[in-house]
Amino acid sequence: MARGVKQVGGQRYRETFGRYLEEFDVGDIYEHRPGKTVTEYENHLFTLLTLNTHPLHFDAEYGKATEFGRNLVVSTYTLSLLIGMSVTDLSQKAIANLGMDEVKFTAPVFAGDTLYSESEVLAKRESKSRPGQGVVTVRTVGRNQDGVEVCSFVRNVLVPAEGHAVEDRIENY
Repeated sequence: MARGVKQVGGQRYRETFGRYLEEFDVGDIYEHRPGKTVTEYENHLFTLLTLNTHPLHFDAEYGKATEFGRNLVVSTYTLSLLIGMSVTDLSQKAIANLGMDEVKFTAPVFAGDTLYSESEVLAKRESKSRPGQGVVTVRTVGRNQDGVEVCSFVRNVLVPAEGHAVEDRIENY
């Protein structure tokens, strides 16, 4: 049976997402798809939701006067979007995100840009204090439609071993 599917009856299958600790191998690279085209509306909404009052993100006249010539997408939206794009591959079964390091915004993102991301498994280890769980370290890189890197970061994720995920304990999940 294909990965991402579990049989729940005779000819009945349920889609599943995420990976167990055993399914991660150091050096593996996951290309997260689909990509996402960022809209001006999303940028404005995220700006308002997070109370980011810098006019570079929502005032078109201000943006025109900058070196960029237009508004920038809020960097924390870019980061959030790239994390979200990686969930089905990396953290759908996760217990917790333990932290992020080396967050870098290497090129501007503008409304209309389409972002794609990929993650490389850097390390994996069983937890010493939490049986049935382990820590997976990944580096995620986001690129725009032209292949230009716009953001990268390293993330540590607490992941269950097979048979130890929440959905393994919920009947009919």
